[in-house]
Amino acid sequence: MDPLRRPVMPAPETTAVGRRILDAGSRLFYERGITATGVDLVCEEAETTKRTLYQRFGSKDGLVAAYLAGQAHDWQTHLLEGLDGITDPDDRVAEVFAIARERASTQRRGCAFVNAWAELGDHAGSAADVVREEKAWMRALLTDLTGSEQRGAIVHQLYEGAQVCATIEGDLSAFDRAAQGSAALGSI
Repeated sequence: MDPLRRPVMPAPETTAVGRRILDAGSRLFYERGITATGVDLVCEEAETTKRTLYQRFGSKDGLVAAYLAGQAHDWQTHLLEGLDGITDPDDRVAEVFAIARERASTQRRGCAFVNAWAELGDHAGSAADVVREEKAWMRALLTDLTGSEQRGAIVHQLYEGAQVCATIEGDLSAFDRAAQGSAALGSI
């Protein structure tokens, strides 16, 4: 597999209690928001103590980063599996938008990365780094698929715009418009 196409690595394996903490934190961060979810609630849901959470993840930021890394890994793995077997570059780019639309249709609160950045911004420590890494991975993938740094950057902006519209406005057709815009770029 091309190094650019290796998904972000999820958080390292942990104990059963660590998995419960990560599962509870992931669900709560997505459903309620990161800043609205305190470690007390995560620990209550995971049936453990704050001490155990801090032993496993170091901090709330460490837990948020692990949550986002898991989201990135799952999304990127799903996307690559969907692209497998499609050889035409234009078809592959169109499929990125189709897969993103399908995934967005199952996410009640939209893109976890858009939400995390909106809540935490650049002051999020390692969580912000995971968001940046996921966005850089998508741009590299789209650059690779289009065969052009310029076209890849434009298609990436179309993709990110569609993610924001789908997340904020609930407008899944944004992915269709972004795919049409991408196809109209031709061989820039």
